[in-house]
Amino acid sequence: MLRLTRIAFALLVLLVFSACTVGRSIPVARAPAGPTRHVLPNGVRVVVERHEASDVVALQLWVQAGGRDETASELGLAHYLEHMLFKGTATRPGGFIDREVEGVGGRMNAGTSLDYTYYHLLLPARRALVGIDILSDISVNASLDDGQLEREKRVVLEEMRLGEDAPMRFLFRQLYEAVFDGHPYGRPVIGRADLIRVLTRDQLMRFYRQHYVPESFTLVVAGAVSPPEVLEAAARTFGRLPRSGVGRLPVSPVTGARPKNVELVRPGTYAYLGLAWPAPRLDHADTPAVDLLVAILGQSRSSRLTRSVRERLGLVNTISAGYSALEGAGVITLTAQLDPANLARAEAEILKELRRLREQGVGRAELERALTTEEARREFRAETAEGRAFVLGHAETIWRLEEELAYTDRLRSVTREQIHAAARRYLDSERFARVVFVPSSAR
Repeated sequence: MLRLTRIAFALLVLLVFSACTVGRSIPVARAPAGPTRHVLPNGVRVVVERHEASDVVALQLWVQAGGRDETASELGLAHYLEHMLFKGTATRPGGFIDREVEGVGGRMNAGTSLDYTYYHLLLPARRALVGIDILSDISVNASLDDGQLEREKRVVLEEMRLGEDAPMRFLFRQLYEAVFDGHPYGRPVIGRADLIRVLTRDQLMRFYRQHYVPESFTLVVAGAVSPPEVLEAAARTFGRLPRSGVGRLPVSPVTGARPKNVELVRPGTYAYLGLAWPAPRLDHADTPAVDLLVAILGQSRSSRLTRSVRERLGLVNTISAGYSALEGAGVITLTAQLDPANLARAEAEILKELRRLREQGVGRAELERALTTEEARREFRAETAEGRAFVLGHAETIWRLEEELAYTDRLRSVTREQIHAAARRYLDSERFARVVFVPSSAR
Protein backbone atom coordinates (compact mmCIF):
# COMPACT_ATOMS: atom_id res chain seq x y z
CA MET A 1 0.00 0.00 0.00
CA LEU A 2 1.02 3.55 -0.49
CA ARG A 3 2.66 5.82 2.03
CA LEU A 4 2.61 9.24 1.22
CA THR A 5 4.29 12.27 2.58
CA ARG A 6 4.74 15.91 1.16
CA ILE A 7 2.75 17.72 -1.37
CA ALA A 8 1.42 21.24 -1.55
CA PHE A 9 -2.20 21.00 -2.82
CA ALA A 10 -5.74 22.68 -3.13
CA LEU A 11 -8.59 24.57 -4.91
CA LEU A 12 -10.60 27.74 -5.54
CA VAL A 13 -13.96 29.16 -4.34
CA LEU A 14 -15.92 27.52 -1.55
CA LEU A 15 -19.58 26.77 -2.29
CA VAL A 16 -21.74 25.65 0.63
CA PHE A 17 -24.11 22.83 -0.29
CA SER A 18 -27.13 21.60 1.65
CA ALA A 19 -29.32 18.59 0.91
CA CYS A 20 -32.49 20.65 0.73
CA THR A 21 -31.11 22.77 -2.13
CA VAL A 22 -29.52 20.10 -4.33
CA GLY A 23 -32.03 20.52 -7.11
CA ARG A 24 -32.13 24.33 -7.14
CA SER A 25 -28.63 25.61 -6.33
CA ILE A 26 -26.54 23.68 -8.86
CA PRO A 27 -26.32 25.16 -12.39
CA VAL A 28 -27.15 22.45 -14.91
CA ALA A 29 -26.55 24.28 -18.17
CA ARG A 30 -22.73 24.11 -18.11
CA ALA A 31 -20.03 22.65 -15.90
CA PRO A 32 -18.19 25.17 -13.77
CA ALA A 33 -14.61 26.04 -14.65
CA GLY A 34 -12.27 24.35 -12.20
CA PRO A 35 -13.16 22.43 -9.06
CA THR A 36 -16.03 23.24 -6.75
CA ARG A 37 -16.40 22.42 -3.08
CA HIS A 38 -19.67 21.54 -1.36
CA VAL A 39 -20.47 20.58 2.24
CA LEU A 40 -23.35 18.22 2.95
CA PRO A 41 -25.47 18.90 6.04
CA ASN A 42 -23.73 16.10 7.96
CA GLY A 43 -20.28 17.58 7.36
CA VAL A 44 -19.09 15.44 4.42
CA ARG A 45 -17.14 17.59 1.97
CA VAL A 46 -17.54 16.95 -1.76
CA VAL A 47 -15.04 18.27 -4.29
CA VAL A 48 -15.89 17.86 -7.98
CA GLU A 49 -13.93 18.76 -11.08
CA ARG A 50 -14.83 18.03 -14.68
CA HIS A 51 -11.69 16.66 -16.36
CA GLU A 52 -12.27 15.45 -19.91
CA ALA A 53 -8.80 14.33 -20.97
CA SER A 54 -10.20 10.78 -21.20
CA ASP A 55 -13.47 8.97 -20.59
CA VAL A 56 -12.59 7.92 -17.04
CA VAL A 57 -13.34 9.14 -13.56
CA ALA A 58 -11.18 9.14 -10.45
CA LEU A 59 -13.11 8.80 -7.20
CA GLN A 60 -11.35 9.17 -3.87
CA LEU A 61 -12.50 9.02 -0.28
CA TRP A 62 -10.17 11.00 2.00
CA VAL A 63 -10.34 10.47 5.76
CA GLN A 64 -8.86 12.72 8.43
CA ALA A 65 -7.29 9.77 10.22
CA GLY A 66 -3.64 8.79 9.95
CA GLY A 67 -0.71 7.68 12.01
CA ARG A 68 -0.74 10.82 14.13
CA ASP A 69 -4.26 10.01 15.40
CA GLU A 70 -3.28 6.71 17.02
CA THR A 71 -2.62 6.20 20.71
CA ALA A 72 0.47 4.30 21.83
CA SER A 73 -1.52 1.05 21.88
CA GLU A 74 -3.03 1.69 18.43
CA LEU A 75 0.15 2.08 16.37
CA GLY A 76 -0.46 0.84 12.83
CA LEU A 77 -4.27 0.71 13.06
CA ALA A 78 -4.88 3.48 10.49
CA HIS A 79 -2.73 1.57 8.00
CA TYR A 80 -4.25 -1.81 8.89
CA LEU A 81 -7.75 -0.43 8.41
CA GLU A 82 -6.72 0.78 4.97
CA HIS A 83 -5.90 -2.85 4.10
CA MET A 84 -9.33 -4.05 5.26
CA LEU A 85 -11.94 -1.65 3.90
CA PHE A 86 -12.15 -2.97 0.33
CA LYS A 87 -12.54 -6.56 1.61
CA GLY A 88 -16.29 -6.44 2.01
CA THR A 89 -19.38 -4.93 3.63
CA ALA A 90 -22.74 -6.30 4.69
CA THR A 91 -24.13 -5.82 1.18
CA ARG A 92 -20.88 -6.46 -0.72
CA PRO A 93 -19.32 -9.69 0.60
CA GLY A 94 -15.63 -10.53 0.29
CA GLY A 95 -14.35 -10.35 -3.28
CA PHE A 96 -17.45 -8.55 -4.57
CA ILE A 97 -15.85 -5.09 -4.72
CA ASP A 98 -12.82 -6.49 -6.55
CA ARG A 99 -15.07 -8.05 -9.18
CA GLU A 100 -17.30 -4.98 -9.38
CA VAL A 101 -14.31 -2.70 -10.08
CA GLU A 102 -12.03 -4.94 -12.12
CA GLY A 103 -14.94 -6.35 -14.11
CA VAL A 104 -15.36 -3.01 -15.88
CA GLY A 105 -11.63 -2.46 -16.37
CA GLY A 106 -11.22 -0.27 -13.28
CA ARG A 107 -8.67 -0.37 -10.51
CA MET A 108 -8.51 0.51 -6.85
CA ASN A 109 -5.88 1.32 -4.29
CA ALA A 110 -5.43 3.08 -0.96
CA GLY A 111 -2.76 4.84 1.04
CA THR A 112 -2.04 5.90 4.61
CA SER A 113 0.14 8.74 5.82
CA LEU A 114 0.78 10.46 9.12
CA ASP A 115 -2.02 12.97 8.45
CA TYR A 116 -4.67 11.04 6.47
CA THR A 117 -5.86 7.87 4.75
CA TYR A 118 -7.37 7.78 1.28
CA TYR A 119 -9.19 5.21 -0.90
CA HIS A 120 -9.02 5.43 -4.65
CA LEU A 121 -11.11 4.09 -7.55
CA LEU A 122 -10.44 4.65 -11.25
CA LEU A 123 -13.43 3.69 -13.36
CA PRO A 124 -15.02 4.29 -16.76
CA ALA A 125 -16.89 7.57 -16.46
CA ARG A 126 -20.25 5.84 -16.91
CA ARG A 127 -19.62 3.97 -13.63
CA ALA A 128 -19.04 7.09 -11.53
CA LEU A 129 -22.24 6.83 -9.53
CA VAL A 130 -21.57 3.17 -8.72
CA GLY A 131 -18.11 4.19 -7.50
CA ILE A 132 -19.60 6.79 -5.17
CA ASP A 133 -21.91 4.15 -3.72
CA ILE A 134 -18.96 1.79 -3.12
CA LEU A 135 -16.95 4.46 -1.29
CA SER A 136 -19.97 5.44 0.81
CA ASP A 137 -20.53 1.80 1.72
CA ILE A 138 -16.96 1.05 2.85
CA SER A 139 -16.74 4.34 4.75
CA VAL A 140 -18.98 3.04 7.58
CA ASN A 141 -20.11 -0.50 6.71
CA ALA A 142 -16.88 -2.48 6.34
CA SER A 143 -17.28 -6.00 7.76
CA LEU A 144 -13.74 -6.31 9.16
CA ASP A 145 -14.16 -10.06 9.02
CA ASP A 146 -12.15 -11.98 11.66
CA GLY A 147 -10.75 -14.48 9.19
CA GLN A 148 -9.67 -11.82 6.72
CA LEU A 149 -8.15 -9.77 9.54
CA GLU A 150 -6.00 -12.71 10.62
CA ARG A 151 -4.91 -13.46 7.05
CA GLU A 152 -4.00 -9.83 6.45
CA LYS A 153 -1.57 -9.90 9.36
CA ARG A 154 0.84 -11.92 7.22
CA VAL A 155 0.61 -9.31 4.48
CA VAL A 156 1.29 -6.39 6.82
CA LEU A 157 4.13 -8.14 8.62
CA GLU A 158 5.75 -8.91 5.28
CA GLU A 159 5.30 -5.26 4.29
CA MET A 160 7.13 -4.30 7.49
CA ARG A 161 9.99 -6.66 6.64
CA LEU A 162 10.31 -5.31 3.11
CA GLY A 163 10.34 -1.76 4.43
CA GLU A 164 13.19 -2.56 6.79
CA ASP A 165 15.09 -4.35 4.03
CA ALA A 166 14.85 -1.33 1.69
CA PRO A 167 17.75 0.90 2.85
CA MET A 168 16.46 4.24 1.62
CA ARG A 169 12.94 3.69 2.95
CA PHE A 170 14.33 2.64 6.32
CA LEU A 171 16.66 5.65 6.30
CA PHE A 172 13.71 8.02 5.97
CA ARG A 173 11.92 6.25 8.81
CA GLN A 174 14.95 6.73 11.03
CA LEU A 175 15.25 10.41 10.04
CA TYR A 176 11.62 11.09 10.96
CA GLU A 177 12.09 9.32 14.27
CA ALA A 178 15.17 11.45 14.98
CA VAL A 179 13.62 14.81 14.01
CA PHE A 180 10.23 14.14 15.64
CA ASP A 181 11.54 12.26 18.66
CA GLY A 182 8.65 11.68 21.09
CA HIS A 183 6.01 13.12 18.70
CA PRO A 184 3.41 11.09 16.73
CA TYR A 185 5.10 12.24 13.50
CA GLY A 186 8.15 10.25 14.58
CA ARG A 187 6.31 6.92 14.66
CA PRO A 188 6.15 4.51 11.69
CA VAL A 189 2.79 4.62 9.92
CA ILE A 190 2.92 0.86 9.43
CA GLY A 191 3.04 0.30 13.18
CA ARG A 192 4.90 -2.30 15.24
CA ALA A 193 5.00 -6.05 14.68
CA ASP A 194 4.24 -6.92 18.30
CA LEU A 195 1.01 -4.88 18.25
CA ILE A 196 -0.10 -6.17 14.83
CA ARG A 197 0.37 -9.80 15.84
CA VAL A 198 -2.13 -9.46 18.72
CA LEU A 199 -4.55 -7.07 16.98
CA THR A 200 -8.22 -8.03 17.41
CA ARG A 201 -11.32 -7.15 15.45
CA ASP A 202 -12.73 -5.29 18.47
CA GLN A 203 -9.67 -3.01 18.59
CA LEU A 204 -9.83 -2.27 14.89
CA MET A 205 -13.58 -1.70 14.98
CA ARG A 206 -13.23 0.82 17.83
CA PHE A 207 -10.69 2.80 15.82
CA TYR A 208 -12.95 2.60 12.75
CA ARG A 209 -16.04 3.82 14.60
CA GLN A 210 -14.13 6.62 16.31
CA HIS A 211 -12.42 8.11 13.25
CA TYR A 212 -14.55 7.17 10.22
CA VAL A 213 -17.34 9.67 10.67
CA PRO A 214 -18.96 12.09 8.19
CA GLU A 215 -17.14 15.11 9.59
CA SER A 216 -13.80 13.50 8.68
CA PHE A 217 -14.72 12.55 5.08
CA THR A 218 -13.97 14.23 1.78
CA LEU A 219 -15.28 12.72 -1.45
CA VAL A 220 -13.31 13.83 -4.51
CA VAL A 221 -14.52 13.15 -8.05
CA ALA A 222 -12.48 14.21 -11.08
CA GLY A 223 -13.17 13.13 -14.63
CA ALA A 224 -15.64 13.13 -17.48
CA VAL A 225 -18.69 13.51 -15.25
CA SER A 226 -21.68 15.75 -14.71
CA PRO A 227 -21.08 17.70 -11.47
CA PRO A 228 -24.81 17.98 -10.68
CA GLU A 229 -25.23 14.21 -11.00
CA VAL A 230 -22.20 13.63 -8.80
CA LEU A 231 -23.59 15.93 -6.11
CA GLU A 232 -26.99 14.28 -6.20
CA ALA A 233 -25.36 10.85 -5.85
CA ALA A 234 -23.22 12.09 -2.96
CA ALA A 235 -26.32 13.44 -1.21
CA ARG A 236 -28.13 10.09 -1.65
CA THR A 237 -25.22 8.08 -0.24
CA PHE A 238 -22.82 10.02 1.94
CA GLY A 239 -25.53 12.53 2.81
CA ARG A 240 -27.56 9.85 4.61
CA LEU A 241 -24.82 9.12 7.17
CA PRO A 242 -25.68 10.54 10.60
CA ARG A 243 -23.49 13.34 11.89
CA SER A 244 -21.34 12.13 14.79
CA GLY A 245 -20.72 15.44 16.54
CA VAL A 246 -17.08 14.40 16.99
CA GLY A 247 -14.23 16.55 15.71
CA ARG A 248 -10.65 15.60 15.07
CA LEU A 249 -8.15 16.53 17.75
CA PRO A 250 -5.57 19.09 16.57
CA VAL A 251 -2.07 17.85 15.95
CA SER A 252 0.11 18.26 19.02
CA PRO A 253 2.81 20.94 18.74
CA VAL A 254 6.28 19.88 17.69
CA THR A 255 8.93 21.14 20.08
CA GLY A 256 12.37 22.23 18.94
CA ALA A 257 14.42 19.25 17.81
CA ARG A 258 17.76 18.46 19.37
CA PRO A 259 20.78 17.37 17.32
CA LYS A 260 20.83 13.59 17.07
CA ASN A 261 23.34 11.12 15.67
CA VAL A 262 22.38 7.54 14.76
CA GLU A 263 24.76 5.01 13.21
CA LEU A 264 23.60 1.51 12.31
CA VAL A 265 25.37 -1.45 10.77
CA ARG A 266 23.37 -3.11 7.98
CA PRO A 267 24.03 -5.81 5.42
CA GLY A 268 24.93 -4.62 1.95
CA THR A 269 27.68 -2.99 -0.06
CA TYR A 270 26.92 0.72 0.15
CA ALA A 271 26.70 3.24 2.95
CA TYR A 272 23.69 5.53 3.33
CA LEU A 273 23.82 9.05 4.75
CA GLY A 274 20.81 11.07 5.88
CA LEU A 275 20.68 14.58 7.34
CA ALA A 276 17.44 16.24 8.45
CA TRP A 277 16.17 19.53 9.91
CA PRO A 278 12.78 20.66 11.27
CA ALA A 279 10.99 22.76 8.65
CA PRO A 280 7.77 24.78 8.31
CA ARG A 281 4.35 23.15 8.26
CA LEU A 282 2.24 23.10 5.11
CA ASP A 283 0.38 26.37 5.75
CA HIS A 284 3.45 28.39 6.80
CA ALA A 285 4.42 31.56 4.95
CA ASP A 286 7.92 30.15 4.33
CA THR A 287 6.72 27.00 2.55
CA PRO A 288 7.16 28.27 -1.05
CA ALA A 289 10.67 29.54 -0.32
CA VAL A 290 11.63 26.21 1.25
CA ASP A 291 10.21 24.31 -1.73
CA LEU A 292 12.48 26.29 -4.06
CA LEU A 293 15.43 26.07 -1.68
CA VAL A 294 15.22 22.28 -1.70
CA ALA A 295 14.89 22.22 -5.49
CA ILE A 296 18.08 24.29 -5.76
CA LEU A 297 19.88 21.96 -3.38
CA GLY A 298 19.12 18.55 -4.79
CA GLN A 299 16.10 17.75 -6.94
CA SER A 300 17.55 17.75 -10.45
CA ARG A 301 20.76 17.10 -12.37
CA SER A 302 21.58 20.80 -12.24
CA SER A 303 21.07 21.10 -8.46
CA ARG A 304 23.99 22.20 -6.30
CA LEU A 305 24.63 18.98 -4.44
CA THR A 306 24.26 16.86 -7.56
CA ARG A 307 26.78 18.97 -9.48
CA SER A 308 29.30 19.36 -6.68
CA VAL A 309 29.22 16.18 -4.60
CA ARG A 310 28.30 13.66 -7.30
CA GLU A 311 29.40 15.05 -10.67
CA ARG A 312 32.49 17.10 -9.79
CA LEU A 313 33.86 15.18 -6.81
CA GLY A 314 32.40 11.72 -7.48
CA LEU A 315 31.80 11.07 -3.79
CA VAL A 316 28.27 9.64 -3.99
CA ASN A 317 26.26 7.40 -6.29
CA THR A 318 23.04 9.28 -5.64
CA ILE A 319 22.12 12.38 -3.67
CA SER A 320 18.84 14.22 -3.26
CA ALA A 321 17.07 16.81 -1.16
CA GLY A 322 13.45 16.65 -0.03
CA TYR A 323 10.90 18.70 1.86
CA SER A 324 7.92 17.05 3.49
CA ALA A 325 5.39 19.62 4.65
CA LEU A 326 2.86 17.98 6.96
CA GLU A 327 -0.21 19.56 8.53
CA GLY A 328 1.51 20.22 11.84
CA ALA A 329 5.22 20.39 11.00
CA GLY A 330 7.75 19.81 8.26
CA VAL A 331 11.13 18.23 7.64
CA ILE A 332 13.96 18.88 5.16
CA THR A 333 16.06 15.84 4.26
CA LEU A 334 19.32 15.28 2.42
CA THR A 335 20.04 11.64 1.56
CA ALA A 336 22.86 9.89 -0.29
CA GLN A 337 24.05 6.43 -1.26
CA LEU A 338 27.83 6.10 -1.41
CA ASP A 339 30.93 4.01 -0.90
CA PRO A 340 31.59 3.73 2.86
CA ALA A 341 35.15 4.99 2.32
CA ASN A 342 33.72 8.33 1.16
CA LEU A 343 31.41 8.95 4.11
CA ALA A 344 33.46 11.48 6.03
CA ARG A 345 34.51 13.52 3.02
CA ALA A 346 31.04 13.48 1.42
CA GLU A 347 29.39 14.71 4.62
CA ALA A 348 32.00 17.46 4.96
CA GLU A 349 31.39 18.60 1.37
CA ILE A 350 27.61 18.60 1.85
CA LEU A 351 27.91 20.75 4.97
CA LYS A 352 30.35 23.05 3.21
CA GLU A 353 27.83 23.56 0.42
CA LEU A 354 25.15 24.36 2.98
CA ARG A 355 27.38 26.93 4.68
CA ARG A 356 28.12 28.53 1.31
CA LEU A 357 24.41 28.76 0.56
CA ARG A 358 23.68 30.24 4.00
CA GLU A 359 26.43 32.84 3.56
CA GLN A 360 26.08 33.76 -0.12
CA GLY A 361 22.49 32.97 -1.05
CA VAL A 362 21.38 31.78 -4.50
CA GLY A 363 21.82 33.09 -8.02
CA ARG A 364 19.13 34.40 -10.34
CA ALA A 365 19.60 31.54 -12.81
CA GLU A 366 19.30 28.98 -9.99
CA LEU A 367 16.01 30.49 -8.89
CA GLU A 368 14.65 30.44 -12.43
CA ARG A 369 15.62 26.80 -12.94
CA ALA A 370 14.09 25.79 -9.61
CA LEU A 371 10.86 27.62 -10.40
CA THR A 372 10.61 25.93 -13.80
CA THR A 373 11.18 22.54 -12.19
CA GLU A 374 8.50 23.13 -9.57
CA GLU A 375 5.97 24.43 -12.09
CA ALA A 376 6.52 21.41 -14.33
CA ARG A 377 6.29 18.98 -11.42
CA ARG A 378 2.97 20.43 -10.36
CA GLU A 379 1.62 20.37 -13.92
CA PHE A 380 2.62 16.75 -14.48
CA ARG A 381 1.11 15.70 -11.16
CA ALA A 382 -2.30 17.07 -12.08
CA GLU A 383 -2.52 16.12 -15.77
CA THR A 384 -4.53 12.91 -15.18
CA ALA A 385 -7.89 12.53 -13.48
CA GLU A 386 -6.38 10.47 -10.65
CA GLY A 387 -3.50 12.91 -10.19
CA ARG A 388 -5.89 15.83 -10.10
CA ALA A 389 -8.15 14.08 -7.61
CA PHE A 390 -5.18 13.42 -5.33
CA VAL A 391 -4.16 17.08 -5.41
CA LEU A 392 -7.68 18.20 -4.53
CA GLY A 393 -8.22 15.59 -1.82
CA HIS A 394 -4.90 16.32 -0.13
CA ALA A 395 -5.63 20.03 -0.11
CA GLU A 396 -9.13 19.69 1.31
CA THR A 397 -8.03 17.20 3.97
CA ILE A 398 -5.00 18.89 5.52
CA TRP A 399 -4.80 22.32 3.88
CA ARG A 400 -7.18 24.71 2.10
CA LEU A 401 -8.36 24.49 -1.49
CA GLU A 402 -7.91 28.16 -2.24
CA GLU A 403 -4.32 28.04 -1.00
CA GLU A 404 -3.51 25.19 -3.39
CA LEU A 405 -4.89 27.07 -6.40
CA ALA A 406 -2.83 30.11 -5.47
CA TYR A 407 0.34 28.17 -4.70
CA THR A 408 2.03 28.44 -8.10
CA ASP A 409 1.61 32.22 -7.96
CA ARG A 410 3.16 32.18 -4.49
CA LEU A 411 6.13 30.24 -5.87
CA ARG A 412 6.55 32.80 -8.64
CA SER A 413 6.62 35.63 -6.12
CA VAL A 414 9.49 34.14 -4.07
CA THR A 415 12.64 36.24 -4.17
CA ARG A 416 16.31 35.26 -3.88
CA GLU A 417 16.39 37.11 -0.57
CA GLN A 418 13.55 34.97 0.79
CA ILE A 419 15.33 31.76 -0.22
CA HIS A 420 18.53 33.02 1.42
CA ALA A 421 16.59 33.81 4.59
CA ALA A 422 15.00 30.33 4.55
CA ALA A 423 18.43 28.71 4.21
CA ARG A 424 19.72 30.66 7.20
CA ARG A 425 16.60 29.92 9.22
CA TYR A 426 16.21 26.18 8.54
CA LEU A 427 19.59 24.75 7.46
CA ASP A 428 21.81 25.03 10.50
CA SER A 429 25.05 23.25 9.56
CA GLU A 430 25.81 22.64 13.25
CA ARG A 431 22.42 21.37 14.49
CA PHE A 432 20.65 18.58 12.63
CA ALA A 433 19.66 14.94 12.83
CA ARG A 434 22.20 12.57 11.29
CA VAL A 435 21.54 8.92 10.39
CA VAL A 436 24.20 6.71 8.82
CA PHE A 437 23.98 3.11 7.64
CA VAL A 438 27.35 1.41 7.35
CA PRO A 439 27.61 -1.98 5.59
CA SER A 440 28.78 -4.80 7.85
CA SER A 441 31.51 -5.60 5.31
CA ALA A 442 33.12 -2.20 6.01
CA ARG A 443 33.56 -2.94 9.72
